[in-house]
Amino acid sequence: MNRTTTLAGAACIALAAWCAPAGAQTGPIRIGLPVPLTGPYGAEAQDQVRNAELAIREFNDAGGLAGRKAELLVRDDKLNPAEAATRALELIEKDHVDFIVGSLSAATQLAVNNVTRQRKVPYISISQSDAINEAADFSRYTFHESLNPHMTTQAVGRYAFRKGMRIAFLTADYAYGQEMTRGFTRVAKEVGATVVGEIRHPLGATDYSPYLPRLMALRPDLVVFNNFGRDNQISIKQAGEFGLKGRTKFVTPVLTYTSRVAASARVYDGVVGGSSYYWAIESTTPSARALNDRYRRAYNGAVPSDYGSMAYSAVRSLLQAVKAAGTSDTEKVVDALAALRYDTYKGPQSYRACDHQSMQSVLVIQSKAAPQGSPDIFSVLQVAPASADALRSCAELGFK
Repeated sequence: MNRTTTLAGAACIALAAWCAPAGAQTGPIRIGLPVPLTGPYGAEAQDQVRNAELAIREFNDAGGLAGRKAELLVRDDKLNPAEAATRALELIEKDHVDFIVGSLSAATQLAVNNVTRQRKVPYISISQSDAINEAADFSRYTFHESLNPHMTTQAVGRYAFRKGMRIAFLTADYAYGQEMTRGFTRVAKEVGATVVGEIRHPLGATDYSPYLPRLMALRPDLVVFNNFGRDNQISIKQAGEFGLKGRTKFVTPVLTYTSRVAASARVYDGVVGGSSYYWAIESTTPSARALNDRYRRAYNGAVPSDYGSMAYSAVRSLLQAVKAAGTSDTEKVVDALAALRYDTYKGPQSYRACDHQSMQSVLVIQSKAAPQGSPDIFSVLQVAPASADALRSCAELGFK
């Protein structure tokens, strides 16, 4: 053995985690979580972090994987695709994460997915997107825990649209808004409603006065607000003050708990929308009760939000797959995740084989009056059950 070999061996002893062969099972199981902690989706992102941390603690408190604990590495993607790609790359190459969960924007999740699929790192997205399910953006390592716009618009549109109704859209001009408009337009055609127009606004707009007269001029029976977070809160508030609510019904594809709490019952009075989760389903869903109880204990009696609970489900189901595989080896965990049948917070879920879209229920909810500080702010109008029929076909997505 020469001196070079001896030195190399000593270095490997000192830095065992770096010199271990591929697939070696040492050290913590690391999960990266890039989310927009700053920007218009910050409230939703903060609750995603809280829920993800809850899932990590549960795994570790149960002994982890043969004593190996999980770690969560949170990064701010600033709701910017380039920033999201940079953070994902750092998580993989600098922090050596095993898996990535995250994103709260259709655009940022596609940027993250581009990084992870090239490097064969499993990624579970927790933001609505149709594109991530399509063959052009899909990979073996891509999983989509969130609802997608097609699922959401099918459930909400079929509940709210009627034959002969005039539908207008106020749309955030990026992937999320555009995909929601596409989905609702499809439903309108199917039920015999008429789309009379679409007004687009930039992400992060604060003044909607240039758009509202144009929207009113369309004489809609129903206005769909295809935006999210603070955009949703501000546009619905200003549209109500402008007088549109007295003339039309207000619908939004995703009616979030955080937006309703932030903007008040008055702003969201009567607004109908879709949701992946509402804490009050605990009366009929044992897994919802279990999540809510854990969250209340951890966070001073509060309840988890819809987007927050998705992060819990993504991290918890990922760690279930790790346990099922008996390893954190990438390929074995991907196989276990693809085959997983799980009920983490809302009833049965599973990933469809062709696109790894999680098949799950969709709630149609309506904002209601509630005492100040009460978490009981929505009525559940309908629950569309988990079904592959709610998804675009594999062939339509480009899979052969």
